[in-house]
Amino acid sequence: MRTNVIIDVAPHAERSRRLLVPTGLPTPHQMPVGFEVRGGHVSLSGESTTGQMAALVTPAGGVPLEVRYSYLDGGPGYPDAVFVPHRNRFTQAAAELVSDAIAIAEAQADGHAAIQALVNAAAEKFRYAHPDVRFNDGCDEVPYLSCGLTEGSCVDINTYLIASLRAAGYEAGYLTGYFFPREKNGCCDDGHCWVVTRHKGVVLEWDIAHHLKMGTRDICCGLNPRPGDRVAVAHSMGLTFPGPGIVCEKLINEPAWVRADGRLEKAEITIRKECADNVVAA
Repeated sequence: MRTNVIIDVAPHAERSRRLLVPTGLPTPHQMPVGFEVRGGHVSLSGESTTGQMAALVTPAGGVPLEVRYSYLDGGPGYPDAVFVPHRNRFTQAAAELVSDAIAIAEAQADGHAAIQALVNAAAEKFRYAHPDVRFNDGCDEVPYLSCGLTEGSCVDINTYLIASLRAAGYEAGYLTGYFFPREKNGCCDDGHCWVVTRHKGVVLEWDIAHHLKMGTRDICCGLNPRPGDRVAVAHSMGLTFPGPGIVCEKLINEPAWVRADGRLEKAEITIRKECADNVVAA
């Protein structure tokens, strides 16, 4: 089946602004086979640490801007680059978090049990929410959360989980994309992220945030504990695109406007999904 994801982008008040858009990512479940931007001129920009490519879009004045991804079912797996750690303030664990992660892992019978234990430990730290101030804002490392529940979104939870897993010596990757809940009939409000681990050749996928939204801290591996569909568009944190002057940006996912200082600014978008055998309108 072919899945199309269409994103309509509202124009920016500053017409000279350019838009940064990730171009899609293969997974074990889907293969990107098409990427198109309508209503603007596209050039490609490379990320300096992961090798990812993103589209840098200059809008054509007065023309609606639309981003379109196409995926086919089945894929080759997650790229090896997903699992390569790059140290920066979004990924490097503070000393206390390193000690805690190692202690949790060493108490388990094997590596697979250690990964599950680290996932469970991260889940116990958070209450799902979208706080105005994130737990690691202003920090040079991912801090250790010692007690109580911290408010956090999927981004916050997975930041903590990735730092914990890597601190304990396990391969882990951070994925961004879109999740379309079954009850929303082909629409979603914004992006989503999840974590993949790889140990002794076994790749597992984890979505703590969805479990918490469902009211459970009994975290199982596998995607879509909450019924729906997802696609991946990018990976990793602390990304640098020298072309447009973007340095150590936390992540890329939804189309975002590039400011003059190289930071990204959220774009006003609408997101919808179309399937080849069941086209769904926004």
